[in-house]
Amino acid sequence: MARVDPKAVLEGRVPGRPPIALIIGLVITSACALLALGVDLLFGGGAGFWVGLLLAILPIPLLIALVLALDRMEPEPPRLLLFTFMWGAGVAILGALVFNTLGMLYVTVPAFGEDKAHFVSATFGAPLVEEPLKGAVLFGILWFRRNEIDGFVDGIIYAAMVGFGFAMMENVTYYMRAYEEGGTQGLQAVFILRGVVAPLSHPLFTSMTGLGVAWAATRRHLRFVMPVAGLLAAMVLHGLWNGATTFGLGGLAVVYVLDFAILIVLIIMVFLERRSVVRRIETYLPMYASTGLVTPADIQMLRGMHARRAARRWARLSGGPGAARAMGDYQLAATELALLHTRAERGVADPRWFETRREALLGLMGIARQAFLRTPPRVPPPWAPQGPSGFMPPPRH
Repeated sequence: MARVDPKAVLEGRVPGRPPIALIIGLVITSACALLALGVDLLFGGGAGFWVGLLLAILPIPLLIALVLALDRMEPEPPRLLLFTFMWGAGVAILGALVFNTLGMLYVTVPAFGEDKAHFVSATFGAPLVEEPLKGAVLFGILWFRRNEIDGFVDGIIYAAMVGFGFAMMENVTYYMRAYEEGGTQGLQAVFILRGVVAPLSHPLFTSMTGLGVAWAATRRHLRFVMPVAGLLAAMVLHGLWNGATTFGLGGLAVVYVLDFAILIVLIIMVFLERRSVVRRIETYLPMYASTGLVTPADIQMLRGMHARRAARRWARLSGGPGAARAMGDYQLAATELALLHTRAERGVADPRWFETRREALLGLMGIARQAFLRTPPRVPPPWAPQGPSGFMPPPRH
């Protein structure tokens, strides 16, 4: 295992190469985020800024954990997740601040007057500006790292990360203004609306773009149409939500029910796609039985998250933390192999890349399997009498 970088194999990148592009991207997005916070501090400042910053950050770890829990079978690279979050919190929010302000000053106010300008800007201007800014990083992943997107769940996850970053920074401004204008009571009302009632609004809007991008990454037909359709759907949902706020609680309730229904549909899609991944595992992995890397016991173990956790616990008890990590690498590599065949089946995998990727995954599976079976188990495996990969404990004499 010392000569193989499992993370590099799983992420499909060159091992040992410093992620220069990622480092530059994080520097740029972080600078944009700091600049946006600086604007809030300059024009607001005082206790309101720090209260708003604290309340905006507070629910983010929980929300991210809930979303990432949907992606446990084939988790996305942490580096790319971090970058998409920072894109939303940096480039997208700063761009929205600039373009929304310019739109108010030079378009909506001159055209509609001071009274109607805020409604027009929130309902039409903000979605037209903010959703393309948030979606730009998803289009970038589609262009530069499309092989990271294996299905609709991946598109939802990346979109949610962008949305969380954007919403966190936007909430700083809203909470700060509420505290300064209405004190604690005003802050409570805004926090309940944005932090409790609708914390998933921006991730939900941008998930429409994520679905379109995921379609283009995993299917050949309509691959130029669906990303644009997803972006338009994101704009419409965003505009409906912003426009509904002007109609009081009744308008908000109608749009909230609509958004909640869409959220339920997305959750159902996640579970249906997980079942589809299990079917792919059952379909494609048996063809590698002759290599000795996959047995019926392995496929049974790979079918569910509970069995996978049990396998990692067994490996830890049998061979320590290193064996548990090897078991996790084996599980992820096997899942990636099944998804690789799915891409080939749909005609979106270059043949040479397919062969290179398959050999790398099979190599990692072989090394990982040797690692977690290196020492005889001290406890019997929980999911199959013969143990993982058909392993049998040595007979006693």
